[in-house]
Amino acid sequence: MQESTYESQTEMHHTDSSIADAVAAFEAGEPVLIHDFDDREGETDIVYPASDVAPEDVVRLRKDAGGLICVAVSDGVADSFGLPFLEDEIDHPSASSHDLAYDSRSSFSLPVNHRETFTGITDVDRALTITELATSAQKAIIEPAEYTPDVFAKSFRSPGHVHLLRGAPNLLADRKGHTELGLALAAEADLPPAVVVCEMLDHTTGVATTPTDAKAYAAANDLVYVEGQALVEALTE
Repeated sequence: MQESTYESQTEMHHTDSSIADAVAAFEAGEPVLIHDFDDREGETDIVYPASDVAPEDVVRLRKDAGGLICVAVSDGVADSFGLPFLEDEIDHPSASSHDLAYDSRSSFSLPVNHRETFTGITDVDRALTITELATSAQKAIIEPAEYTPDVFAKSFRSPGHVHLLRGAPNLLADRKGHTELGLALAAEADLPPAVVVCEMLDHTTGVATTPTDAKAYAAANDLVYVEGQALVEALTE
């Protein structure tokens, strides 16, 4: 009974209205809760457009979500920034092979701080790093030949406290992780290709927040919840 109930709830969110609500929320700078797929990570992330993140939003991410706070950028922006895949840069046996149960490779790149931060870990510091990453992503889109890795390095240093993720070149056509789901939503909202993603974790069980609980959180906080499959169907047509 529990499985059929969940399936019916999922189908309710596979509607044009839920996608329109998600796009409208992003356009307004509001977060959207995105559940990927039960046969992938099976997690719900709180996802923000990076351009609109304030310190109080970082507070929400670390207290209400609880996972790793990351910024995903598009493949083209990552190339302009000169961002490698982290696994390609680590000269250590632990990086030589992967046994990820949900994907063929990790999308992690460098962790960074903005150079105007102090330690980089405070809510104020991370909000600054995040919003400046969005500003830089927009500049890289407008003038990709002018925005070089050296230009990026003038504003950001690594290692840092905001983990960067590289989106797949063709987004949802190539990969269907939260990285690509968030970036596809940003593209639909005509926003810079930089989004914040953070996994929702259950403080009692120690595992990922269930879709039922994530939906309840969204309803209680007047936020949009959307299924990854609904985004894939709507944004890859």
